[in-house]
Amino acid sequence: MATHSIRLGVDIGGTFTDAVLETGTGRYSTKVLTTYAAPENAIIEGMHKVCALAGITPTDIDQIIHGTTLATNALIERRGAKTALITTRGFRDVIEMRTESRFEQYDLNLTLPDPLLPRNRRYVVTERLDAQGNTLIPLDMSEVQALADSLRDAGYESVAVGLLHSYVNDTHEQQIAQVLAERMPGVMVSLSSQVSPQMREYERFNTTIANAYIKPLMKSYLSRLKAQLAAQGADCPVYLMHSGGGIIDIDTAADFPVRLVESGPAGGAVFAADIAARHGLDKVLSFDMGGTTAKICLIRNQTPKTARVFEVARSYRFKKGSGMPISIPVIDMVEIGAGGGSLAHVDAMGQIRVGPESAGSEPGPACYGRGGARPAVTDADLVLGKLDAASFAGGKMPLDSPAALTALRIELGDKLDMKAQDAAWGLSEVVDENMANAARVHAVENGEDLAGYTMIAFGGAAPLHAARLCEKLGIDRLLVPVGAGVGSAIGFLRAPFSFESNRSVFMRIGAFDPARVKALFAEMENEARGFVRACDARTPILTEHKVYMRYSGQGWEIPVTLTAEQAENPDAATLLRLFEADYARLFGRSVDGMEAEITVWSVNALTPTEPAKRLRPCRSAGPAPVQETRVLFDPALGRATDAAVLDRGALLPGMCIDGPAVITEAETTIVIPASRRATAQPDGSLDLRTKDHADV
Repeated sequence: MATHSIRLGVDIGGTFTDAVLETGTGRYSTKVLTTYAAPENAIIEGMHKVCALAGITPTDIDQIIHGTTLATNALIERRGAKTALITTRGFRDVIEMRTESRFEQYDLNLTLPDPLLPRNRRYVVTERLDAQGNTLIPLDMSEVQALADSLRDAGYESVAVGLLHSYVNDTHEQQIAQVLAERMPGVMVSLSSQVSPQMREYERFNTTIANAYIKPLMKSYLSRLKAQLAAQGADCPVYLMHSGGGIIDIDTAADFPVRLVESGPAGGAVFAADIAARHGLDKVLSFDMGGTTAKICLIRNQTPKTARVFEVARSYRFKKGSGMPISIPVIDMVEIGAGGGSLAHVDAMGQIRVGPESAGSEPGPACYGRGGARPAVTDADLVLGKLDAASFAGGKMPLDSPAALTALRIELGDKLDMKAQDAAWGLSEVVDENMANAARVHAVENGEDLAGYTMIAFGGAAPLHAARLCEKLGIDRLLVPVGAGVGSAIGFLRAPFSFESNRSVFMRIGAFDPARVKALFAEMENEARGFVRACDARTPILTEHKVYMRYSGQGWEIPVTLTAEQAENPDAATLLRLFEADYARLFGRSVDGMEAEITVWSVNALTPTEPAKRLRPCRSAGPAPVQETRVLFDPALGRATDAAVLDRGALLPGMCIDGPAVITEAETTIVIPASRRATAQPDGSLDLRTKDHADV
């Protein structure tokens, strides 16, 4: 990737907007409250603050990389445009019928999530292709023209087009798009053959609808953002972080906003992978906790695990199938409503429940003093001594301790007959257990055992809770890197320009066609490279090739990675050998006598990133000087203790701190429980280990 002397990374979260500026001489960062009505305002504010810290003006910025939760929030909150779906006659109800699977097998009162579009916004046309893309019933153009007129009169802003088998032959979808352009000028159109050209109608239709639903919102936002940045002097290229862990240009992002659904969390995974590479860690649990959500991701061999499908807005917190499937390249992670702003209440069973509802930044937790009256995780952290009211956010945003105590007492303590501090302990333990359980489930779903893993914690709230999660999960080692409070924004600056192209072309190994496969890979590579070239015209482009394979009769596939040479000279025997090796690695053995088949082909084009410089760990060089102490509640001990308080900026490599202790900095706070010892590393990271493994 081409280097730029001055680059700005900006991450819009549900509570805070993080800005990180990197120049040739240093890195500067800040956190500002997210402005919901006009999110671009927080970006402008954050940009000016980091520019002032660096002693430059916005005109000096060469490149801006942005990640946002706006797309996700619009889908979750159903705040999208008035959208219609056009599909093949007979398939109107695919998104409502789903896959007929029950994500909660024995729940007699199971309630399925509502489809994104109600039935009266789903329309059909007469046409039909077979699975090979051959025309069985031609498209009725007069019917399409009449439908377009009807949609125009009804005031639709966006139209999703998803036809049966269009991923093989997009002719009919293109013809519909042409009619819509002629008869509905200005309407935004999303074609399934462009958004997600993959088999499985439910996932493909749902992804296309989601893209159409948020396209007007995101296109308007990105246009306003670009104009406002230019008006402030930052008239430089603006790029967006996409869900797959790479960067795309702003025009591609506006056309395919569904690829931005996990853009912020993806930046965090890239950040954690970079830290893992610098410390030589092959098994990492990435833990990102902000103001609204917590994200957990498995990283093996310094590479985040990826997937082709993920779910948004799960109605059952940990249940696959209970959410809205989005079929795009994405870093595989679990995300739950557990952040500093997550609100607590007492349920009908007299139990404390936390999240997924969040206080956000407006009004925020009770301790923010902005009108919030219900207790949030941050209120509990303050009462338990994890946070200092006067020094929060570097002293720029003092907290209201009496308001936090009042909220905890009224909403939890009085209802459960306990003191406010005990209520805070209960709240903190519940949210920590929610996150620990999410990590356990995610590990099991991926066939992993967390023993031997190292946790890397970042996000404004993660260092406050990470050590307790390690205690619950049996993880001995925790790393808190420099810049942890703005980790996702730093990750944007470490990510490559990239674009992944996917195609569904069904092919059995017994009928393998090398010429067709070679042509398919070439077509996808040209497409992916074209998107990357729109961002960077000079840097060499790398390519990664994958095929998704299964045994005949199975319902789902596993990814098989190919080298460039294997993709250039495709061979059935080679693919079968690679598939069976990967299958045996996952499931313990391959299956004799069954034919294998390929369903999806993938090419990812990306620019090379700067290799991580390997660091040597520091052993203890003596205790760090203690500035002061304060009372800290240790949940593992079940009581309050005197904890040392230190400024992170004063720690030199090799200095160690025995818990209980609190390490403060402007953007977060690191809590070291009595079970851990922290050692400062050469790169400024804090290495927290159990005391019996601290010198290992």
